[in-house]
Amino acid sequence: MLTLHVAERSPETAVLVDGASVAAVGPYEDLAAAHPSARVRRWPGILTPGLLNPYAPELLEATYHPDPREADGLGTEPIGGERARTLFGADPSRLGASARRGVQRLLAHGTVAIAGELRARPVLDAVRRAGLAVGQRPPRLPGPPSLSPSPLILVPPLNAGGPARFAVFDVADRTELVRRGAKTCVATVLAGRLVYRAR
Repeated sequence: MLTLHVAERSPETAVLVDGASVAAVGPYEDLAAAHPSARVRRWPGILTPGLLNPYAPELLEATYHPDPREADGLGTEPIGGERARTLFGADPSRLGASARRGVQRLLAHGTVAIAGELRARPVLDAVRRAGLAVGQRPPRLPGPPSLSPSPLILVPPLNAGGPARFAVFDVADRTELVRRGAKTCVATVLAGRLVYRAR
């Protein structure tokens, strides 16, 4: 089943997906005319190749992402530093569940690839199951670990035959994306699957 993804602010870079691969990239009108039976997904904003987050170890192994049921005691925001080490030390089984929630947070920020050496098996499993690509960590990191690092790092452009891996952000253009950050993500696709959609 072919699916055609188009964002209202970037119709010139619509993406036709066939299974887990990109079948074509080009103007929406051209792709829609050539593939009239394709299912169409329309998004606000711009369609991009997605982001690489270089802080995988810091965000997935050294940060605790609370379960919503823990909100009363731990809050809802990620917990780092000594407090995270204490939580993992008291109950090592928390690491895998935390990593899965951390991966979901990354997906909600348009992350399609991560970088940094991961060592914990539960974390590696969470990354593998999600289908996140693993890229090379830049020699100089942009700043403190963040779900929306500054500057944002876009992965290489989409190409026909390549993996169907991209993200859509509800912004007018890339300048606004840089200014407002990855929290503007409305959809993330990995291996042709819609793995995050803003409510």
